[in-house]
Amino acid sequence: MNTNSEGWVKTTCAYCGVGCGVEARPTSSGKLEVRGDQQHPSNYGKLCTKGIALGDTVIHDGRLLQPTIKDCGHSEPIGWDEATVLVAEKFSQAIKQYGPDSVAFYVSGQLLTEDYYLANKLMKGFIGSSNIDSNSRLCMASSVVGHKRAFGTDTVPVSYQDIEQTDVVVIVGSNLAWCHPVLFQRLRQAKQVNPAMKVVVIDPRETETCSIADLHLSLESGSDVALFNGLLSYLQEHEQIDKAFIDNHTEGFEHTIQQAKQATDVESATGLNSEALTNFYQMFSDAEKVVTIYSQGVNQSSQGCDKVNSIINCHLATGQIGKVGSGPFSVTGQPNAMGGREVGALANTLAAHMEFDDPEQHQLISDFWQTKTLATKAGLKAIDLFDAMADGKIKAVWIMGTNPMVSLPDSDKIKTALEMCPFVVASDCIEDTETTRMADLILPAQGWSEKSGTVTNSERRISRQRRLLPSPGSSKPDWWIIAQVAKKMGFNNHFTYRHEAEVFKEYALMTSIGHDKKPRDLNLIGLTQLDDAGYSQLTPQQWPVVDLQTDVIHRPLFENHRFFTKNGKANFIAVQHAKPLGETNDQYPLILNSGRTRDHWHTMSRTGLSVRLATHAPEPYVQIHPDSAKLYGIRDAQLVSVTSPIGKAIARAAITTDVSRQQVFMPIHWNAVTAKQGKPCELILPTNDSLSGQPEFKHTPAAVAPLDMSSCAILLSRVTLNCDVFDYWSRQKVEGGYLYRIESTMEISDLIKLVKNSVGRPNGEALESTGANFHHSINILDDRCQQLIWVGAQLIDDQVSVLIEQFGQIYDEQTKFDGVLSSRKVALGRSDLADNNVAEKKASSQKTAA
Repeated sequence: MNTNSEGWVKTTCAYCGVGCGVEARPTSSGKLEVRGDQQHPSNYGKLCTKGIALGDTVIHDGRLLQPTIKDCGHSEPIGWDEATVLVAEKFSQAIKQYGPDSVAFYVSGQLLTEDYYLANKLMKGFIGSSNIDSNSRLCMASSVVGHKRAFGTDTVPVSYQDIEQTDVVVIVGSNLAWCHPVLFQRLRQAKQVNPAMKVVVIDPRETETCSIADLHLSLESGSDVALFNGLLSYLQEHEQIDKAFIDNHTEGFEHTIQQAKQATDVESATGLNSEALTNFYQMFSDAEKVVTIYSQGVNQSSQGCDKVNSIINCHLATGQIGKVGSGPFSVTGQPNAMGGREVGALANTLAAHMEFDDPEQHQLISDFWQTKTLATKAGLKAIDLFDAMADGKIKAVWIMGTNPMVSLPDSDKIKTALEMCPFVVASDCIEDTETTRMADLILPAQGWSEKSGTVTNSERRISRQRRLLPSPGSSKPDWWIIAQVAKKMGFNNHFTYRHEAEVFKEYALMTSIGHDKKPRDLNLIGLTQLDDAGYSQLTPQQWPVVDLQTDVIHRPLFENHRFFTKNGKANFIAVQHAKPLGETNDQYPLILNSGRTRDHWHTMSRTGLSVRLATHAPEPYVQIHPDSAKLYGIRDAQLVSVTSPIGKAIARAAITTDVSRQQVFMPIHWNAVTAKQGKPCELILPTNDSLSGQPEFKHTPAAVAPLDMSSCAILLSRVTLNCDVFDYWSRQKVEGGYLYRIESTMEISDLIKLVKNSVGRPNGEALESTGANFHHSINILDDRCQQLIWVGAQLIDDQVSVLIEQFGQIYDEQTKFDGVLSSRKVALGRSDLADNNVAEKKASSQKTAA
């Protein structure tokens, strides 16, 4: 293991695609101490708020500890042998009766490469179906198509060092400061070192990323193609193209430029004035080196692939590729989204960047895996996969490390699909998610800090995730679970792995085959000779790896101007602007945008366990422009309903000019486990890019309206509670337990009764203080508060902090009585205390009786 003399183990962060190196060690108290790895070339010791708090999240709250069968609300734990036999039998029965395309895997960028590789090998290589897709379909699929169309392979040609050595950085559809914070820190520092560097941010919203921008283009939603077609035309008209590069190393320029010039009027499509457009176009054309960073605002679109190619076209036209400080750069959303693309865990690709439509590559993989059942055609992409499930065509599905009930559009349809599927198995480290609630069998997988393997970050850098802590219960590595099922399906000789190093070695060897006939970008031949000790000590490696690298080597891909197309030339792709598929109308006059907050991650199963991360955004919110809020009668911090043609959500209004009058924005993280109706995917239409299958998360017609509530409550509990009986609730992690915010249309007296009847009361001593419009109670056991209830008309943040403090303190006899009174002073104000003598006497008598 890569451990120094002080016990620090080198591993990799579990969150975004930056792939930061982390050093961690267990403390004597059982906690995990975390710091940045100063030797890791992705972050050089820097960490974001989520990375710093990784040690907070390795607690065992809510962990799935053993395989569990679920039937009609009843759960029964079983052993691993019984569980894997059940999966094997159910899948085998479906295949025998309905064929291999009747089963499916839906996997995740949270898996390690070794897990991903075996899932793809089992499904495509031996089951014989390509019905394996990843939640990377939701974040990177359009980039994959754009890269393949332009370069011949899914090649990301840029490294992080390029960002620090360029003249202009264009950031498109990415709040880099919140979604890839350490990369943003590197960019900000590079700009401080080189004040001449220019940064352009292209985003309908004004985000934290704009803090370093020389120019912010707040363009109309979905108009990126028009903007970059305009740039391409500008470059050609002002003779800023690299004609020699175009003539010698590309195809399709003339047709592409003709299409670009025939495009929609750029000012009209983008909503930007001529001065802003000219300013951007001149910055790009005058620069010797340009890096364009793009992410979900580009990819998550019904025109995502065309957006990607409109960006790449501009880099090809200026020769801004294959040299230091230049190129189009898609930054991945998940820690191993790149690894999944490498091993073929998307329905339309084979492994190791090989393709279905190449007979020689298909035969290479068949021979390598020694199989005669390798899938011959692409399978169902995510949206299509769940549609097929809803239609009864998929008889068994295995969901690994992801939560499609929360993350896929049109949640009601996803629920219907899982209800229709005869057998649903879910592997997860968390017991209670919206998806595990739908499963017939749940399997306990290891989480970060317990599992071991590799991940690949946005710049193609492979790093180790290493085991730091023992696994709780009987949780196992995903690769092990997959191998056990494969053996029991009859493929024993092909899944005889003793540990993850053997899986990685096989995968690395696969990437090295076939290059003599058709070179590919992905090649790990330099890692094929690693023994177990070499794998254990593996340092970060950026592919292609021809020889094992001990130092950081920065050599741009395509520096020889040779691409992976049949003729070795890059392709211009002619694209034209098209309006997004969802159109506003009188009933839904606004556009809903969605994305991440700074301190949360996906569905919060990990970040939701950190007290400090929870404080940044404690409940679902929706950003609304002040003019729109005034128009619809919405006050700041008021609960509002957000509706679309397919659903409804509830969120707290955050009135801000960061969004335009036509838009609202909701974060993606809350779900039925952490809030009531707090997820935007209840609203998002299942429209997607016709080529990539990537859904449109950035442009949903919506409406907002105020919700009039009459009362509210705070519940603090050592254990999680079921609060679905209330009109609105959200959950936040606090020290030693959970805080629930509740709002209701009931009168206060009725809410007090409902709260008491609903949440129950743990064993212990109960102290209560109740008035006409107020209730506060503390339940104490062994000098600690087990449950705290506060009910009133209105709540402010200062009151919440006092209640959290009461929940966490140690109670002696005096503290018990003072605690109830001090909360009343905060909740009601001193002038109201005289009206509550009865409550005071009640509390006093209970204290005396105790």
